Amino acid sequence: MKKGELWLSLLICMACIAAVGVLQAQARPSACETCHAKITPGIVKDFNRGKMSKVLTCIACHGKSHVSEKDVAKAKLPTISTCKKCHPERVKEYMGGKHALGLLPITAFPGFAHQQPQAFIAGQKGCNGCHNLGVTDESVLNSKVRKYYRYGMDCQNCHTRHAFSKEEALQPEACNSCHTGFDHAQWEMWFHSKHGAAYVTDRKAHRGPTCQDCHMPDGKHGVMTAWGFLALRLPEADKEWMGYRVTILKALGVLDANGKPTKRLDVVKKANMVRLTKASWDAQRAKMEAVCQKCHSATFAKENLKNADQMIKASDKILSQAIDLVAGLYKDGIIKKKTNQATFPYPDLLTFYEVNTTIEQKLYEMFMDYRMKTYQAAFHIMPDYTTWYGYAKMKQTLVEMKELARNMRAAAGQKS
Repeated sequence: MKKGELWLSLLICMACIAAVGVLQAQARPSACETCHAKITPGIVKDFNRGKMSKVLTCIACHGKSHVSEKDVAKAKLPTISTCKKCHPERVKEYMGGKHALGLLPITAFPGFAHQQPQAFIAGQKGCNGCHNLGVTDESVLNSKVRKYYRYGMDCQNCHTRHAFSKEEALQPEACNSCHTGFDHAQWEMWFHSKHGAAYVTDRKAHRGPTCQDCHMPDGKHGVMTAWGFLALRLPEADKEWMGYRVTILKALGVLDANGKPTKRLDVVKKANMVRLTKASWDAQRAKMEAVCQKCHSATFAKENLKNADQMIKASDKILSQAIDLVAGLYKDGIIKKKTNQATFPYPDLLTFYEVNTTIEQKLYEMFMDYRMKTYQAAFHIMPDYTTWYGYAKMKQTLVEMKELARNMRAAAGQKS
């Protein structure tokens, strides 16, 4: 090694040693840790388990104001702006995806939200337990639904506090707590699919794709899908399908009885819940096809996605019939309608289970449970869920609703 190169190497080593010294000076031990090791030892243990403990102290996220048990209220709790200081690119990606808009859908049905117990919405024991996503500093100030809940924060939903582990967030189980159950059983669908089986039986080989592989390729945090949560798009070239869709959009309160847009469409746009241009839908579908083609041929990927699309159409046909059935009961005065007058005589699907009759409850279940499982399972390659938890249940429910409608009309002295 030449003399100049030797001096350069020594300077680099000295710089590295100095940098490590600075980081160590910023990290443990701290007065916070000394105290919290006695009060909340689990938190201290978790923090020291993560990489942040090597470069940060508690004050980086919680500030300097809280120094004793007498001023606990002064401790700051982080928002996504806190994370942005160190992770600007990931925050930028995240803010461009649907997770960052998680709070907005709640505002689309304020009547429903305000009818629930305070703990259910504001205390995050219900919908907002997951929909605290999207709680940015701005929404804290402007939210009309609830005041900022100090224990809700975006990033920690996947990178659980206080370890904030990337390794944890890369595992499909990180998605499990929100993407499960009634209206979005994506975890169950994936886990029981061949994709899930291939992954969990040999995690080291990573033979099957995880949620993150498909929805966050290359670690990108801007999660988005072509169909969106409601599986609706405009425009629609298939005229038959478009007819079903108009009926559903009226029942969602997005279109009025004459097919004209309502104010609720503005909320749907802000929440990016549906694709409202062909270009936006095509762009998201192209991204999905590219992901599928990492393991499958282009022909195979396109065919499977197309067949999943057709399951949406099949479910929309049944749902639109069910909506028309209930709408007819409203129109003829069999059911006294209380909500969504803008789309009278259509039911308001966004009132969910806050309805007065069994037939309306069944419509709600068809929309939020069975239709969701029909198409979501189709995209997650889980035929059993598509069939027995989705499509078959939709057909069964439609038969039950028709019988209920006949009985209700007979009780009212009307012919069915």
